Amino acid sequence: MKIAVIGAGSWGTAVANMVASKGPVVLWARRPELADAINSEHSNPDYLPDHILADDLIATSSLAECLADAGAVVIGVPSHGFRSVLEQGRDHIRPETPIVSLAKGVEQGSLMRMTEVAADVLGDHRRDRIGVLTGPNLAKEIVSGQPAATVIAMEDEESAKALQQVFMGPSFRVYTNDDVVGSESAGALKNVMAIAAGMAHGLGFGDNTMATLITRALAELTRLGIAMGGRPLTFAGLAGMGDLIATCMSSKSRNHTVGYGLGKGKKLDDVIAEMNQVAEGVKSTPGILALAERHGIEMPIATQVARVLYEDASPVEALTNLMAREAKPEMHGIG
Repeated sequence: MKIAVIGAGSWGTAVANMVASKGPVVLWARRPELADAINSEHSNPDYLPDHILADDLIATSSLAECLADAGAVVIGVPSHGFRSVLEQGRDHIRPETPIVSLAKGVEQGSLMRMTEVAADVLGDHRRDRIGVLTGPNLAKEIVSGQPAATVIAMEDEESAKALQQVFMGPSFRVYTNDDVVGSESAGALKNVMAIAAGMAHGLGFGDNTMATLITRALAELTRLGIAMGGRPLTFAGLAGMGDLIATCMSSKSRNHTVGYGLGKGKKLDDVIAEMNQVAEGVKSTPGILALAERHGIEMPIATQVARVLYEDASPVEALTNLMAREAKPEMHGIG
């Protein structure tokens, strides 16, 4: 089965490279020069310059060519461009074709998750075949062949199992899950928390601080994720705790990198200018807080991250506000 991967950023490229050994894969790059470089040099000089890609991986700048006769579509573009790219390609996607989102964010304005955006754009598409691939999956480690695991969340069990076999490899273990809402919301919410973790790292704090932050971050994203319709146990798995740990702890995480720069006293615009990739948490934070308000959920860490990002508060001030909150019971880890 041909796999179409839309988006030649670091994660889209890593996924396309990973499944190239299983069958035909075509990777869509927005810029023709990047597609040409992938085809001629077998590397992605913009996002994964130090890694050799599979000879069988084909790249194109034609969305129609990428999607033609695809047995599954994997969408790896950032949340802010997700709708527009899908609108351009929708005439080439059959209603029964499984769609897998790699994006971890919410759409500004509508507050939709990416599977909801896909269902909205592709009105006649089978909704039970729209899902996500999510977990502790840092692209550079995956493309290097380091052992890792992930979750394919999709309601249609037959499609999920077929995709599980496509993505499974010697160093990449794939689980299935039918909780699309929980898996997808966990991936979106953890990016905001990774910015907070990066700030703590930039401020020079140690392991106690990081463990506290990750634990309380899990409580926040679990509260909101359950309110959105996710199942509690999903947040204790790869899509929740697993992804949260990787993103909060790793310097390879784009959101952690943003927070680290802020913790070091840099301005947000300067940090973003130094990066060559999108940090979803920067754009998603207002939407996450709007969702929290919609569902009546308190998210103190996300609130303080927003103050640093958009209200010129300092990371030290944000930490002080968190530590000065009213004392309360833990309430089984999600209080």
